[in-house]
Amino acid sequence: MKVEIDFWQQRWHDDQTGFHMPEINEHLIKYWSAISVQPASAAFVPLCGKSLDLLWLAKQQSSVIGVECSEKAVKAFFAEQQQDIQPVAVKPFNCYTGKNIVLYQGDFFALNKEMLSDVSAVYDRASLVALPENMRSLYVQHLANKLPESVSILLITMEYDQQLMSGPPFSVTDDEVQRLYKPFFSVELLEEQDVIENEPRFKGRGLNQLFERVYKVFR
Repeated sequence: MKVEIDFWQQRWHDDQTGFHMPEINEHLIKYWSAISVQPASAAFVPLCGKSLDLLWLAKQQSSVIGVECSEKAVKAFFAEQQQDIQPVAVKPFNCYTGKNIVLYQGDFFALNKEMLSDVSAVYDRASLVALPENMRSLYVQHLANKLPESVSILLITMEYDQQLMSGPPFSVTDDEVQRLYKPFFSVELLEEQDVIENEPRFKGRGLNQLFERVYKVFR
């Protein structure tokens, strides 16, 4: 896992953060209520970076929990919200607590059940697709093992010809989503569309198709 952590920390260090979106994700706004979220509970955002989606979620839920390997990303998030947050050691993490938002800086795979005990919903726009194929099953298994028994996940994936472009973000097919999640969850496809015309940075890298899918994953 250390190789992946080093990779993403270096991306943040070098400001190679094209994956960071400057606005709230439209699928989050459209579908969050559709995944049967309990407002008086926590939302969890794995591999959260400094996403503005955290702020939107904090207005919908009693709290938001994120995990991010990059110290630079976590500090930048709170600095941009003009919050001077000092970390507290919650081994093996540094824990930053702001207004309704708690960010654990460290390794996603070190999260335990207690840290996620209040979570009723998960938002995954850039987590599964950030991981290479050999890590995606470990990621889903860890989610399944550490999340509460009753939980919903809003999952957003993309599929493209990976011979034309190498990830990350990686191509994840619908078949793979079904295979990864169905041993632990029910899976419902909410939306599927080819968004390549709206994604010039991917079109510029040689893609002529880019299928984006939105799922409700639940148990």
